[in-house]
Amino acid sequence: MAPHADESNGTVNGGVETVNPTQPQELFTVNSPNVKYSDSTIETKYTYRTTEVTKNANGKYVAAPKETLYDFKLERKVPKTGVMLVGWGGNNGTTVTAGILANRRNLVWETKTGKREANYYGSVIMGSTTKLGVDNTGKEINIPFHDLLPMVHPNDLVIGGWDISGMNLADAMDRAKVLEPSLKSLVRKELATMVPLPSIYYPDFIAANQEERADNVIPGTKASWDHVERIRKDIQDFKAANNLDKVIVQWTANTERYADIIEGVNDTADNLLASIQSGHEEVSPSTVFAVACILDSVPFINGSPQNTFVPGAIQLAEKHNAFIGGDDFKSGQTKMKSALVDFLISAGIKLTSIASYNHLGNNDGMNLSSQKQFRSKEISKSNVVDDMVAANTVLYKEGEHPDHTVVIKYMPAVGDDKRALDEYYAEIFLGGHQTISIFNVCEDSLLASPLIIDLVLVAEIMTRIQWKASSADANYAGFHSVLSILSYMLKAPLTPPGTPVINALAKQRAALTNIFRACVGLEPENDMTLEHKLF
Repeated sequence: MAPHADESNGTVNGGVETVNPTQPQELFTVNSPNVKYSDSTIETKYTYRTTEVTKNANGKYVAAPKETLYDFKLERKVPKTGVMLVGWGGNNGTTVTAGILANRRNLVWETKTGKREANYYGSVIMGSTTKLGVDNTGKEINIPFHDLLPMVHPNDLVIGGWDISGMNLADAMDRAKVLEPSLKSLVRKELATMVPLPSIYYPDFIAANQEERADNVIPGTKASWDHVERIRKDIQDFKAANNLDKVIVQWTANTERYADIIEGVNDTADNLLASIQSGHEEVSPSTVFAVACILDSVPFINGSPQNTFVPGAIQLAEKHNAFIGGDDFKSGQTKMKSALVDFLISAGIKLTSIASYNHLGNNDGMNLSSQKQFRSKEISKSNVVDDMVAANTVLYKEGEHPDHTVVIKYMPAVGDDKRALDEYYAEIFLGGHQTISIFNVCEDSLLASPLIIDLVLVAEIMTRIQWKASSADANYAGFHSVLSILSYMLKAPLTPPGTPVINALAKQRAALTNIFRACVGLEPENDMTLEHKLF
């Protein structure tokens, strides 16, 4: 794994201690005429192979292999990076912050079942491996996913952010009731020095039961240009105070209600900006944060299910070549659902009903007890099977879809240990049926926090990747503003307008892996193992 900064390099500066990151040593090089290394970049020529399908006059499909040549250029220098969380004082924000401190110091603490030590389990970037290739004996060589490209180490991240609650992070950590007391005692001193910046609070967008927490707010209860400029200044000040090269902003605050899409209000970039300036009441806090980030080309990721990225926000991001990604962290029940549905339908089993029931007792559950906020979550949790169903025209006729219902109930006693119960009812051979029931206890914030880290690390490296079509006399450019590569970590993945949404978990991870491999000149992962099948 890449080396990381030592605690002695840090000073507290309103967030997690600032650090001087060590430039990671790259684990491998690629020996290919299509790969060129310099001190600052890796440049590759990559052949992208696909199959183009057309339909002839007889109504039959014609499949033709297609090759497109691309040039990729990757900046090798890992920048000093900060992350600012909207909702820093919530369950996820305090858990992420404490987790990075614990990992940075290699902390070990006592629990009732024995000693535990800091780790990044649950992070695909930090906790999983990927196949590099095979050696001359046919043995697979797997490397940590983090070492596929020169990436920021989470221990080096500088963290800050905003919250409508002014509670310091040590007290907020206690309020969240997520971490073991013995671990909290080891990080309490540092967290007590961290106080979120005031945030914007528009009462109409979150549940009324959140009002008593709102003691740290910027004046004003609806969108204004002053709010946009205040957020931009907060980001600029954070970046300067910590001597950062880049900042990533991520929404991990309360779920908002859906914003109505209104012609002339939020349907275009110009209309959205004008609506903020006029104080239109249908502009949400998360959209204001997104606009502030877009204007300064700061990547913004939405980790909640509301429609932050209204059409005008997407258009504005495209105009400014700014990265956005969302929506809603895919941590527990939905990740299981997307994996299981993909497996069943790929196995030729016809799902006819999916019933999902949840109860949880954290602040997220309290906020979701309001119907308007629950509706946002219901939409993000319900759409995750659509593309898998649509892809199988053998099992499902046009317009046919499994029954799918989602229920969430607030039960304070269970706290952050969310209970998720799912029943999958399917039709099998000759009219038979199969029922699969799953009871899943998800420690909500401990599953979501590694995803927050993954989203930051992937978004950051995408700012260092450029590409172009080799056949065109064009300049290098970045990926589309909508970072669909983040889909693996998100329930309702946002995709560029006019492109398909992919929810199948295996496809999402393959896309992430193979785009990274393309950047260093490697072919997509291949598990045909033909070299072992010829005798």
